[in-house]
Order: sequence, then C-alpha cells, then structure tokens
Amino acid sequence: MKKFNIRKVLDGLKEASSSSSSSTPSVQVGPQENNLIQETLQSEHFQLCKTVRHGFPYQPSSMAFDPVQKILAIGTQSGALRLFGRPGVECYCQHESGAAVIQLQFLINEGALVSALADDSVHLWNLRQKRPAVLHSLKFNRERITFCHLPFQSKWLYIGTERGNVHIVNVESFMLSGYVIMWNKAIELSSKAHPGPVVHISDNPMDEGKLIIGFESGIVVLWDLKSKKADYRYTYDEAIHSVAWHHEGKQFICSHSDGTLTIWNIRGQGKPIQTITPHGKQPKDGKKPEPCKPILKVEYKTTRNGDPFIIFSGGLSYDTVGRRPCLTVMHGKSIAVLEMDYPIVDFLTLCETPYPNDFQEPYAVVVLLEKDLVVIDLAQNGYPIFENPYPLTIHESPVTCCEYFADCPVDLIPALYSVGSRQKRQGYSKKEWPISGGNWGQGTQSYSEIIITGHADGTVKFWDASAIMLQVLYKLKTAKVFDRNRSKEDKGSIEVSDEDPFAIQIMAWCPESRMLCVAGVSANVIIYRFSKLEVTTEVVQLLEVRMQYELNETESPDGGGGEQTSAHPTPGASPQTSGPPSHPSTSSNNSDGGNIPCLKVRSSPLKQSPGYQVDLVVQSVWVSGEPPQQITSLAMNSSYGLLVFGNSNGLTVVDYIQKTVVLNLGTVELYGSNDPYQRQPRSPRKTRQPSGGLCDINECSATSEDRCKSPTSDHRDNSFSRSRSSSVTSIDKEAREAISSFHFCETFARKGDCTLTPCLYVGTSLGTVLVLALTLPPAGEQRQLQPIIISPTGMLVRLKGSIMRMAFLDSAGSLVPSAFETWCEPNVTADGEEREKIRKRRPVSVSPSISQELNESQFAVVCSEKQAKVISLPSQTCIYKHSITEASFILRADVVQMNQSVCVACFCANGHIMTLSVPGLRPLMDVNYLPLTDMRIARTFCFTNLGQAMYLCSPTEIQRITYSQETCENLQEMLGELFTPVETPEAPNRGFFKGLFGGGAQSLDREELFGELAAGKASRSLAQHIPGPGGIEGMKGAASGVVGDLARARIALDERGQKLGELEERTAAMMASADSFSKHAHDMMLKCKDKKWYQF
Repeated sequence: MKKFNIRKVLDGLKEASSSSSSSTPSVQVGPQENNLIQETLQSEHFQLCKTVRHGFPYQPSSMAFDPVQKILAIGTQSGALRLFGRPGVECYCQHESGAAVIQLQFLINEGALVSALADDSVHLWNLRQKRPAVLHSLKFNRERITFCHLPFQSKWLYIGTERGNVHIVNVESFMLSGYVIMWNKAIELSSKAHPGPVVHISDNPMDEGKLIIGFESGIVVLWDLKSKKADYRYTYDEAIHSVAWHHEGKQFICSHSDGTLTIWNIRGQGKPIQTITPHGKQPKDGKKPEPCKPILKVEYKTTRNGDPFIIFSGGLSYDTVGRRPCLTVMHGKSIAVLEMDYPIVDFLTLCETPYPNDFQEPYAVVVLLEKDLVVIDLAQNGYPIFENPYPLTIHESPVTCCEYFADCPVDLIPALYSVGSRQKRQGYSKKEWPISGGNWGQGTQSYSEIIITGHADGTVKFWDASAIMLQVLYKLKTAKVFDRNRSKEDKGSIEVSDEDPFAIQIMAWCPESRMLCVAGVSANVIIYRFSKLEVTTEVVQLLEVRMQYELNETESPDGGGGEQTSAHPTPGASPQTSGPPSHPSTSSNNSDGGNIPCLKVRSSPLKQSPGYQVDLVVQSVWVSGEPPQQITSLAMNSSYGLLVFGNSNGLTVVDYIQKTVVLNLGTVELYGSNDPYQRQPRSPRKTRQPSGGLCDINECSATSEDRCKSPTSDHRDNSFSRSRSSSVTSIDKEAREAISSFHFCETFARKGDCTLTPCLYVGTSLGTVLVLALTLPPAGEQRQLQPIIISPTGMLVRLKGSIMRMAFLDSAGSLVPSAFETWCEPNVTADGEEREKIRKRRPVSVSPSISQELNESQFAVVCSEKQAKVISLPSQTCIYKHSITEASFILRADVVQMNQSVCVACFCANGHIMTLSVPGLRPLMDVNYLPLTDMRIARTFCFTNLGQAMYLCSPTEIQRITYSQETCENLQEMLGELFTPVETPEAPNRGFFKGLFGGGAQSLDREELFGELAAGKASRSLAQHIPGPGGIEGMKGAASGVVGDLARARIALDERGQKLGELEERTAAMMASADSFSKHAHDMMLKCKDKKWYQF
C-alpha cells in the first residue's frame, strides 16, 4: 500500500506560498510516491552573472595598441570595448551610453586607456583590475569630438573638435585646461573659409613644443605651444584624411581624398617636396595622374638599416571595380598590395620602440577589418600573416544553432583536437603571435566543456570551452555529402531557396559514443560516426522518406522509406502491436514524378578524413508536388541504434544500424483511439496556403517562406512572435500537431508496469506527451537482422503550450541518463568488424537505486513553454505542477545537474532566467536578465550542467553566463590579468650631435603651459566632469599581487592629493565665507553708525 504523506503535501504548499517568485507557485497535486526525496538545492546556490564574451567584436570602429604591455584594444559601434592579450587573455567591457567608440588611446605602460565616443564624451579606463572600470568621464556640451592625441609619457590629452578648435585635458584629474587653440588663430587671417574639423593632432617627435594640426579642408598648421601662434602653414587643395611624422621630426606625410600622398618639409612653406599617387596611372605628357579613391590612413615608419615603410589603406584607382579592399606597403622601390576579405576599419603598425623620436623598426601590421582581425609579418618576404590564436571565426558563416555540453568525457577534447589539428592551413608566419600581454587566470575548474555551433553553409564547429576560454577543435563540412550543382527541377526552383540550402537547423550529439546527428534546413538528416582513420566511401548510404499524412482516410499512406543504396532489401516498416499499420513504399521517382529531395546526395566516391564520417543520409522527399516540411525536432540514441525526427505533422524513426525506417506516423495516429482533440477529418494539403505553406502561423517554428532557407534570413529576426508553438486553443483552426521534442529513456512504458523498458517519449506542440515502447532484438548479430518493434502506448500527460524538454529521475532524485554505447573505432579490419557487431548495450544506470526488486519508482519531469509537471511512474500520477509564466512563454528549458543535484533551468521570452527545484518545482531563482531583442538569442540560448549557459549576443560573439553562485565567487580568480609590471624601455640616446640640427629632442614643461596657474580655468559650460564608478575604490582592487606596494603607494598619493584638493576647496570656501561675513559686518557698521541706542 502506498503511503500518503500529508506532511510532505503541507510542506510543498508552505514552500510554494513562501516563494518570492513572481510566477505562480508550484502545487503538489497528488500523493507522493513511497519515498521522499530530500531537495538539497536552495536559492542561495544560485546567482546570475556574465562570465566571458568570445568572438570577433561586432561592428568594430577603432583600435589601439600598447607597445610595452603588448595589449590590443578594439572599440565598437555599440560602445563595447574588447581587450586582447596573449591567447586566452581577453576582456569585454561596455560604455554605459552605448555610443560608438571613435578613438582609443593607451596611456602606454600605465595600465589605463582613454576612449572617445560619438556622443562627445571621453573616458579613462583603469586596466589594472581584472574587470576594467571607468575612473573619469568628460562630456563635451558645445563641441563635437573628432580626434584625440595623447603623447607618450604625457598627462595632457589633446582633443580636436568639429569646429576646428583644440582643447587640452589633464588625464589625471580629467579637468579641462584653460589653454585652447582656436581655429581662427591657427589659420591665416586672409583665409575666408572655415578650415573644417580637426582630423589630426600630433607633436613633433623631436620637439614637444611644436604641435601639428591637420584640418579636413587641406590646411596643416605647425603650432608653437609656448608662443601660442602658428609657425608654419601648409596648404593643399585636396581634403586631408591623416598625417604621419618621420621620426626625425623634419618631415611629415599627408594622405588625401584624391588618392595622393604628399611629403612636406616642416620649414618648406609653399609646396610639398614630393607628391605620389601610388595607384594612379601616370600620363606621359607630364599631367597630373588620374584621381584615385581616398587614402584613409597613412603611417610612415623608419628602419635603422634600410628604407622606410609607408603603409596606407585605400587609394585604389576608380576603374578597379569589384576589387577587394587593400592595404599597400611601400618599402623602398617595392610596392606590395595586400588584398583583404572585408573593408578595412583601421590599421596599426607595431614597432620595436614606444618612443616616436627613435628609429621605429616596424615588425608587424595589425589590420582591423569589418569582420576579421589580420596581423601581417613585415619582417618576412611576401608579408605572410600570423595564425590568429583568438576564437574570432565564430561568424565565418552565420551561426544557425548551438549546443553546450559541460562535464564531457575526458578523452573527448584530445580526440577532437587530434583530428582538428590536421585541418590547419599552411603558409603562416613562423613567428610568435605579437599581441602577447597579460597573464592567465588561476582557474581551478577541472571539468571539460564543449560548444558546438551549426552554421548557414552547413559547417559544424566543435569548440573547447573549458576554463572560460574558447578554442576551435574541429570543423565538419556537411555540404560535402551533397552535389553542389543541384539540378534545377522546375518544381523545385521556385519553392526551394538557394540562399542557404545546407544550413544546419538542429543537432543531436552523444558525447559518450561520439555519434552526431544534424538536421538541415532542406529536410535532411545526416548521421556521423567518429573515426581516427581515413576512409573512402564509395557510395553514400541514402534513405528517402515520404512524410505525408492524410487525415481523411482510414488508413494513412505514410510510407516507410525505401533505400536506394542500402545493403538490406527490406524496405518495409516493422509490424506494430498497436496503432494503424504502416504502408511501405519505395521511393523510385516514378510514381507521380514528385519524389524529389531538396538536395541531391553525391554519387561519386567520398574521401573522408579522420574525424566525423557520414554513416547515413535520411531525406524527406517532395510528395505530389509538395515540398517536405522542415524538421522541428531530432533525437538519437547510440545504445538502441535509433534516430528519430519530427516535423509539423508526424515523426519518423530510423534504425541506422540496419539502415531502415522503423516507423513513419502522423501525430494523430500516435494517439490511436485516445485522441483528445475533435479534429476535422480533412487533408492538410487542401488547407495549405497557395505557396505551399508549412503550417499554421502558430503551429510550427517556420512559415512557408522559411522552407529550405537559412534561419539567418532577415525576416526571421524581426517577426519573433510567429515562432511560438501553439497553445491548446488553436486546435479549432488547424488539425495538425507538430512534434516539438523527444526523449529516449529506459522507464515504465505503461501504467502499473513493474519492469523498465526502452521507451521513446514524444512531446507535441499541443502540449501532449506520448509514449512509444521499443522492443529491441538482442545485441550482436541478431541486432543486424531482426526488426525493432515500436508500440505506441498512448498519452502520458498534457500541459499548456508546446513541450520543450523531458527528463527522468530515479527514486533518489538523481537524473537517469539515457542509455549509451561507449565509443569504439568503426573502421577496423575484418576480425574487428566481428567485434563491432557484438557490441553490448550499456545499462541505463549503474546506480543501485534502480534495483527493481524494491519496486521503486521514477519521476518524469516535463516542461512546456508555459508550465512544468512532475509525474510519478509507473502510477502515472502528476505529483507536482508549476505555472512558470502566464503572459510570456519559454524559449529554452533544460533539466541540468548542479551541486550534486538536479534543477530545471528556463529562459523566458520576457527576458527572465528561472530555475526550479525537482521534483518539488520550487522557484529557486528568477532574474530579469535581458529582454529578447531578436531571434538570434532565442535560437542560440542553451543551458548546460554545473551552472553554465550561453547565447549569441551578436552575429559574431558568444556570451557565456553562469547561474551558479559558486562560479560567480570564483570568477575573479579565473579571469586573466591584463596589466603586468613591465619596465619601460630606455629612451634613445641622442649622442654628441644633440641640439645641433633642429634643436634635438626638445622637452617641454607642459604643466607650466597648461596648468591652472598659467592657462587659467576652462569654461564650465564647455564640458562636464563625471567621476566614474571605478575611481579610487576600483583601484584598491588592483592593489594586490606583485605590484601591490607600488599600487598602494600610488593610491595613497592619489588619496592624499584628493584630500589635499578637498582641503584646498574647504579652505577656499572658508575664505569666501569669511570675506562675505566681513562685508556684511562692514555694511552693518555703516548702517548703524549714526543711530542712537534707543533707535535700534
């Protein structure tokens, strides 16, 4: 007799009522089975925070490099900052305003960075802490910032504006100096026109007192800071884009909008000493060459033992239509034109010295492209590129789906790495990657993590995501299985989009057996086995399936698939013990001329490298001129040798060992006579839209125009509400029911069963969970020959909304893993093949808690897009249910393991991330994390074990988050250090001739010129100072470690300075107060001087 535990019921209700969650509390709705599960997870185990962001910075806009610390910074159009050091050291921060970063400047070897934004604000970032923070900000009110320059080892930042003025900011206090260079003082009085915005500022490398200012209109001014006047002016009749100095300070070079470079002597007033049009055709009659495209940036770098380098972007002639963007390297008489894959955003030349007045000795060029980062080796012939060690190729083809696995088998990453290392390209530079700053974090995380991304071009990438790093392991090209030149059938040419026919839609992976299944957008499923040996497949095994279900016929013509190239001549479906019979039909392309697959499998032999090798291709074919519907769900089980996939009308079960279709049924037929819905008996073909639409707008995850298109199409990102699966109310509108999820498990197939049976649980878009019992032949030779029998056993439970996830717990509350087979090499010799045939199925679980002698129970955890339920098996009673959301719906739900326990993690369309305990479904965490801004987040969000989750935050970047309080606490240790103590190189020795020519390297006391005593205070209305959150408090965090004493001394000085400043302010206030008091007293004395005492 089962024990009814009233205390547990009351506890469940008490916990529910005390829950602070905004969603409806969980309710215990049935008697607990005969043992109580102690739930160990509590709210304090959960905390949500971002951990790390990987990938290429989306829409980059600017770049800077610290030549001593060897750190690269990239700013983006959305106000993001990405900092890169040695491989594995990277950091992401975000400006609050979200305005585009227009320029970045390092305080070289100081552990600080200045950023200028499009909203006319300037910010100082402290990089001496693991999570950089803003120390100061300055917001300009009346002028727009166009250019910034911070000389090496100077604390005065020059800021040029759109009005043509130059302002000066003290980077320590972030206060404006009263010293301003006004545009009308800089240009000649005779000039009638405004010179335009400031496009360049830099000081003479040999004389800090001389500043060059470039105006857009073509005027360049050499300004004497001491005498506050222009020494020389240089005028050219083409707009200027950039200016660069020769290190000796006697010459500079300008790049112009007509594709010319002009070189000027600083003392030469009139004309440039040389004008070059590097890519212009030179006419013979001595006329000016034809104008070219603008040269957007130029750099002029000298070498001790050879010709200088002139490096520039742009400047190609206008007749090079369709030519890719180029970077040109001029070295002596040689001109190398380096073509890039994407437009150039910015480039920087990396030099041996940080001092601008020394021979520069350039060794590399970092080129920031719109979608890539390229580093060119200048020291090697042919200018090879460095192999990029950062994970910047996530977006090589748009990501269409993701899966995330934590705590994988330990041998998996080495196996994938060994096959992936053979895929590396050749011809890279032999040198070490030059961006090598920072130090790795002290991560204590021991488990391995793998992220798999599916892409629009059919590639699947495996990434090692362990210890908050990311590194590509292996890349699989699924498109190799198909003929690229698809025959243009009249029927298919309009319906099937050529945009991304190979795009990956869903992936199923078994880490233990290393089996991989991918469902493509063209209604195809490919099964891969992992092998360490190369093999040539003469004929790719193909299975074609007709998924067509007519609701107005008593017997459904849902053909089993016939094989074209299978070794087994049994095309039929296996007999079923219940449910309607299935009618096999070999698809031979001759019945109605409509059995065309979306993609044609290649007929020539396929050479398969070590790694993932195709085992079987399953294709849904066109039926009677109707295209196959997209696959909505996919699952596989390596122990049973089964693959199952569903679409908006039914499901197909494939035995991939025998290469046959086992079951091909419409969803309605799975119910048998127990169908709870009164459906109209009608053919779905008659209700379809003229365009051959897939399904009702609420029924399925894709509409007609999505068919055979990539999930990256624009319209998918904008119309989010459409992708919702239906609620129960939409049955009146549409008789079809999509298959939304699957789960293979060894459990109780029927009510009251006392033995465990292999089962397939099927979840539908109408919230029903159906059970199919599997009868498998014994392992070994019989498994190859005897059919698998599948018996539908009816409906288990119904929930509101589409079923998202199913999982099973044993009687102790532990997660029951699906049965799997451990991996063994598939391509072995003859005697090995025999060995492969007698592979044994691994038992479901080695846990003693599943001993059936004690007649113990299991719990099925089912989560739909609206609610969660826990069903006790084999009694099939619902013991807990919880309404997760009413107004919104769940996009992703996973049953995950954490802290030696299990919970349900959900991501809701309203941006909430929630976790629920199991089996009690108590709300443990509910955080309003991020509003769903586009479909990409919904398509790529996934939870995994041990408190980890991820999603694509932009088309090029993966954002990883954790919901584990323990990981949040350890994150600081795991993050890398950006700043490391490095000695600044010695300044160049100028020797005997110092001061003879051009005065040598003249230093300047800028404090004397720009300080408040000399220059006065700046206008208060010009800019507003905003102290940052990472002020002295933030710097205290950086005061530990090797540089602790130095940093603490520096902070103490800063604090002393701050206190002295406050003291000075208080003294000034007291003096002002005393003055005011004295004035009032004097007025009072004058007023009362002649009055008698009695007149008061």
